[in-house]
Order: sequence, then C-alpha cells, then structure tokens
Amino acid sequence: MSLNEQVLRYPIPSDAALEPPAEWAELRGTCPVAHVELPSGDRATLITRYDDVRAVLADPRFTRQLNAPDAARLSAEGGGVFSSDLALIIPDGGEAHQHWRRLVAKWFTAKRMTALRPAMARIAEDLIDDMVERGAPADLKASLGFPLPVYVICDMLGVPAEDRDRFSYWSDTLLNLTRYQQAEIEAAQAAFFQYMSDHLAAKRAAPGEDLLSELIAAGGPEDGGLSDLQIVVTGIALLVAGHETTANMIGKMVAMLLADRGRWERLLADPALVRTAVEESLRMDANSGFGLPRYLPEPAEIGGAHLPKGTTVVCSMAAANRDEHAFADAGRMDLTRSPNPHLAFGVGAHSCLGQALARTELQVVLEVLLRRLPALDLAVPVAELERVEGLAVGGLRTLPVRW
Repeated sequence: MSLNEQVLRYPIPSDAALEPPAEWAELRGTCPVAHVELPSGDRATLITRYDDVRAVLADPRFTRQLNAPDAARLSAEGGGVFSSDLALIIPDGGEAHQHWRRLVAKWFTAKRMTALRPAMARIAEDLIDDMVERGAPADLKASLGFPLPVYVICDMLGVPAEDRDRFSYWSDTLLNLTRYQQAEIEAAQAAFFQYMSDHLAAKRAAPGEDLLSELIAAGGPEDGGLSDLQIVVTGIALLVAGHETTANMIGKMVAMLLADRGRWERLLADPALVRTAVEESLRMDANSGFGLPRYLPEPAEIGGAHLPKGTTVVCSMAAANRDEHAFADAGRMDLTRSPNPHLAFGVGAHSCLGQALARTELQVVLEVLLRRLPALDLAVPVAELERVEGLAVGGLRTLPVRW
C-alpha cells in the first residue's frame, strides 16, 4: 500500500535519534499532502515539501485556532497544545498581533543579543567548569544544554533561575503529547499561571530592568500596551520557548557535530564557521518534534490538494528542510552552506520571536566548547543516543560526552 492510500500515525517514528524517518522522502516525492492520525486519534493533514510548508506558514488563512470545535486534538489529554487556549490570549493576526510582536521584540534585537553575548559566554564557562570538575563522562544536556538557556531567559524575564525545575515540569506538561493525564496537565498549567501572575504583581510593586517590567510600564490596552492577562501569557510562552527548545537544540547540535569527527575538526581548524554550522545544524535537525499545527476555517488549496474547511494542518519544517528542490545535496551536512533559508524558526507573522536569542545561545555555546574542550567526543556510539518521546519539541534524553 502506498503512502497515498494509508493513514500514517504521527509523529512518524525514526529508528535513529539524529536521522529522519524514511517516510519523509517518500512523502515529499509522492504524497506531500498526506493524511495522518495524531496521538489523540484525530485526523490531520501533514505537509512536507518546502514550498508548501512555507506557503502555509505565510498564509493568514491558516490560523492558530486549535480550540475550534472541529479542529483536531493533538493529544487525547490536551497536552502539547500551548498554541490553543492560552496562546489565543495573544492576538492571532492582523495589526493586534503585530503590535504585540513590536512590544516584545524590542528585547530580541540584534543589538541586544550582541550585548548579551559576554554574559552568555561567562555562564557557559562556569557550567563547563562545573562539568569538568565532576569528571567525564558527563551529560552535556544536563550540564550545559539545559541550564544555560534557563539562566538567560530567567534573567530577561526577571524570574528566579532557582525555580528552573518547576519551569521544566510545567513546560513539559504544556509540550508533552503522551505523558500526562488531563487532571495533572490542568493542575500544572494552573500552577504555572498562578506563579507568573504572582510574579507580575511583584514586578508591578517593584519594577526591575527586565522584559516584564517594561511591558508593565507600557501601560494597559488603553495606553497602547497589554493587559495583565496578556503579559502573564507572554511570560509563560517566552519561558517555555526560551529554554525548552534551545536546551534541546544545544544537545542535538553538538551530537550532530560529534557524530562525524571530521565536522568537529573542521570547526576547530576554522572557528569562523560557527555561524554557518549553527544554521546547518538547525536545518539538519531531524528530531525537531511535532512541527507547527494550523487550523483552516475556510477551504483552501495547497500543493495541488483541496483542503476543506475545518482541516487541521501539521507543517513539518524538519521534513521541508530536507527537500532536495530547496537545498542542494539536502541530506548532507555542509558547515559552509550559505545562504541557508531553512524553516526551523517558521516564517511569516508567527515566525519564532526569539530566534535571534536562540541563534546567539547556540553560537556562544559552540564557540566556548571549541575553545575549552577541543577533544570533546561522544561517550557512547551514535546509535545508542535516544530520543525524548512524546515531546512536541524534539530532543535527546541525554548526551553522554567525554574530553
């Protein structure tokens, strides 16, 4: 039976932690608009070609209204759906959405990222010192990949980094598709919401030099600012996205570069390749998770296929980033690839607001690792690396390394 004639279970499993499922290439070639069954049991439409994914993400008809009555549920228990009820408190489109982005984006400019680099490098140095002191082998994800983005985003939001274990658990309930029961999800989300509401009240009483204090100072909607509810949800969204995705990407990036020792040696010989190596790691990430779901409130056509009103579309940016029609020799990791118009951060009005932060963190981590631990290597065979299962953003369980 061809892929055109079957309904695939989604996400599609892969036998290797860093490699794509074999089905991706066949889907792009013969069934780029495919029917899939989600963990909830509901049906959705999977898009895998570069041009189609880019078109859907840039088309305002494809919305984030995943709480619509006829929208597919991503999971039976409601996990992995930060983009539904909470996210819709943030405007979904039009001028209201652009206004929200303008208010928040001031904290993610290239100038501000440049100013943050020295502090990021110091954090990375300290974390590596601690890891080296404990000795090899070590878990790079736990020692460096997870804590660095947490420290950075907590500082930007003015929240205490010592609460990072709670943030991690709450984030997991928002992003995991299979692990939690509905009662646990609701309790965790309520606790996260209360935490951020209390933090907002504390910032209103004693403002600091952080993003949330600045949003408070901008006033409410009547003054051109955001409501308290919108600020709370903005804080939650940034805290989740600002540590979970980058923490996982640090581990995957280093694993990809160490999986072929020639890549690491190439960077040691020419550290100027760090920026293009980071972009190529983002493009090559075959373990990026669920993809971006969108809901279609009106009929549309994509990739030559008619999509009826009420269709839930899943855009696989990772599959699209392997499209040979968009990237020459797409299956090969080329550390010099430029330009590299990958879709790892999405595209259009809802492209990742924190992409400059993520890029900066990835570059800094790689620069510091190359300088401090040039002999860094995997402590286990690549085949023994394991994926985190069920998480909407993909990652490795651990990244054992030695030096």
